[in-house]
Amino acid sequence: MRALIAMSGGVDSSVAAKLTLDMGYDCVGCMMRLWDGESADGGCCSLNDAEDAKNVAFRLGMPFYVFNFCDDFRRDVIGRFVDEYLNGRTPNPCIDCNSHLKFDKLLRRADELGCDKIVTGHYARIEERGGKYILKKAVDIKKDQSYVLYRLTQKQLRRIIFPLGSMSKSETRQIAAACGFVNAEKKDSQDICFVPDGKYAETVETLSGKTCPEGDFIDRDGNILGRHRGIIRYTIGQHKGLGGNFPERMFVTKVDARANTVTLGTSDELFSKELVAGDFNWISGEPPIGIIRCEAKVRYRHDQQPASAEVLSDGRVRVVFDNPQRAITPGQSAVLYDGDEVLGGGVIEEG
Repeated sequence: MRALIAMSGGVDSSVAAKLTLDMGYDCVGCMMRLWDGESADGGCCSLNDAEDAKNVAFRLGMPFYVFNFCDDFRRDVIGRFVDEYLNGRTPNPCIDCNSHLKFDKLLRRADELGCDKIVTGHYARIEERGGKYILKKAVDIKKDQSYVLYRLTQKQLRRIIFPLGSMSKSETRQIAAACGFVNAEKKDSQDICFVPDGKYAETVETLSGKTCPEGDFIDRDGNILGRHRGIIRYTIGQHKGLGGNFPERMFVTKVDARANTVTLGTSDELFSKELVAGDFNWISGEPPIGIIRCEAKVRYRHDQQPASAEVLSDGRVRVVFDNPQRAITPGQSAVLYDGDEVLGGGVIEEG
C-alpha cells in the first residue's frame, strides 16, 4: 500500500509521516504550494515551512514533491473569502482549503502517483461502522479539528488516514524530538497564510481592488447611531474598533451589505436560539428524516451545545438550540455532533 503524506513543515504532519511509515506504508511526502505572496507571520506555506518539510522527508527516506496549487487556492479559497467579506459575512477559509485542496486536488494527485491513501496531521479520527465511515473528534479535545473537516464524504474518508487522532500534542512533540526532527518545537500555525498580521479588511481591499465605502451604524429600529468605516471591518459580536460615543456598551449584531449598514445593539441582542445552514454535508451521505437531537457548534472555538436539527424541503438545515447562543455569524459553519461523532455541517445563512 502506498500513501501520500501532506506535509506542511509543522510538527504534526511530520509525525504523521513517521507513524504512517511505521504502519508499513510506502510513503511519498508532498507539500502544497498554495500562496504565491508573502505568508503571514505565524501562518503556513512559507519558504521556511517548505524547507522544514523537505528536511523531515529526507530524514525519513521519503521522496518529496511540491505541488503548485496557487491558481486553485486563489480561485476556490481566496476568491470565496473576499466575496464573503464583501457580502457582509465572515468565512472560514481553512474549511474551504480542506474541502477544495487537501481532500480534492491532493487526492487526485495521489491517484496520479499510485497512492492508495492520503495522510494529514489533523487531530481527528476515522472509524468504520457497518460499512460506513464515521468522522470522530480527536482524543485530545484541546487539539480537535473535526469542526473544519465536516465536508468530508464517504468516498474521501475511506482513503484518508489521521494518525494523530488518538494522540495528545505533547506525545506528538515527544515523537518528533526522539526522531530528531528540525521542527520538534516549532510553534503551531495560528494565522491565515494570505492575511498579513491579521489585517482582514486591508487584505480584502487589496485582493478585490475595491475600497468599501463608509455607511451608517444603526440600531435594530433603524435609528442612525453614527458612521462605520466599511462593512468588511465588522463581524457579529465585535465590540472593539467601533468608535463613537455610545450611551452604553455596543456590539455588532448585523451586517447588511446591500444597505451598507452595520447594526449595533447590547450584549443581550447578540443571543438567538435558531439558525439555518445551507450547503450542508452529511457525513453518512444520507440526510436524516424528521427532527433529530444533537449537539452543535457555530464556530471553531465554541463548545458543543444541545440542540434539535431538521432538514428543510430545500436541503438546508434548521438548528434550534435548547438555550440561546451568542453571536451566531453568517458565513461561519454550524457543525452537528452526536457525542464525539460528526454528523455533518453547513454554512450559516441565517442566525
